[in-house]
Amino acid sequence: MTFVVTENCIKCKEMDCVEVCPVDCFHEGPNFLAIDPDECIDCTLCEPECPIEAIFSEEELPAGQENFKQLNAELAKLWPVITEKKDPPADHEEWRGKPDKLKLLER
Repeated sequence: MTFVVTENCIKCKEMDCVEVCPVDCFHEGPNFLAIDPDECIDCTLCEPECPIEAIFSEEELPAGQENFKQLNAELAKLWPVITEKKDPPADHEEWRGKPDKLKLLER
């Protein structure tokens, strides 16, 4: 099993999760984080650290978020690993919890 970053992370990209990951499986894109499913060890540490509730186990993905499992795998191969927390985007608060952000994902 692996954990998956879902739509709520788009344009929020808070990075509390990155610092607790013992295997450095997070990858950073312009406005989203992705988890490499080949590196994730299912330790569960990242899920409670996410202040915007954007991380779920693949078995507990909310309805409509199932496509993010494949999207995380795809983007993790393209983006660099991130191991230290950075500041979120300046406007991250206004994007928190907004629906239908997939079209805003920057690759």
